[in-house]
Amino acid sequence: MGRHRSDPLGIARLALVGLAVLLLLALVVVGAKALFTSLGTDGAPTPGASASAPAAPGATGNTGNTGNQGNTAQPSGARVPTVQFICQADICPVFVRVPGGDVLMDRDLSRGEQASYFEPELDVVLDDAGTVEVLENGKPRPAGQPGERQTFSVKRAPGQ
Repeated sequence: MGRHRSDPLGIARLALVGLAVLLLLALVVVGAKALFTSLGTDGAPTPGASASAPAAPGATGNTGNTGNQGNTAQPSGARVPTVQFICQADICPVFVRVPGGDVLMDRDLSRGEQASYFEPELDVVLDDAGTVEVLENGKPRPAGQPGERQTFSVKRAPGQ
């Protein structure tokens, strides 16, 4: 009569509550770290940052808002990309592939986001050419009309 038996269901419930608390704490820590990382960049791109696709071979890995929308000049001695895209609208649909080969990008860029590729030859499709500033071998390509679909190929300039 004086013996006390422990309740196995009570212990299991306590263990589940403890596990849930630990999981919630881990989620808060991961979220806080991501928030502080994104706030601490001061508008500089995060290396390898990409909203929905892994970094493509030949891409600079600097897709993201560079905070440098108006200045597209290349520093002296810097390698000039075969093609560079700078999104000028809220959404800029861009498709890039190696002719007859790998798709390097098929996604929407966001305002200020940039992507650069260095392959010898590329096929490009812009679903709305009026939203994207395009530099071919460092030189601006004529802007398209809003809503205009453009398809073109770009070849690396000799000596670059």
